[in-house]
Amino acid sequence: MKLSTQVKPISYLKSHAAEIIKAISESREPMLITQNGEAKLVVMDVRSYEEHEETLAFLKLLALGSREIEQGNFRPSDEVFADLDKEEVQ
Repeated sequence: MKLSTQVKPISYLKSHAAEIIKAISESREPMLITQNGEAKLVVMDVRSYEEHEETLAFLKLLALGSREIEQGNFRPSDEVFADLDKEEVQ
């Protein structure tokens, strides 16, 4: 996905809002809106936004897990599974 293919000035957004909504909803490609030649915002459909947020949350979890491993805060998987097996028996 390249934002450079979907760059529009804010005046286009103001005068073509309904068309933009339809196009972005169908293509799921975000649009970069500029004001005075500067990038100001990105417009995207809700489903893409939600997927983006889920991906970020997952990446944060992976980063936290990696940090825990680097700090030595982990247990071998066989110990964890052994503890789980003990809990099931009780």
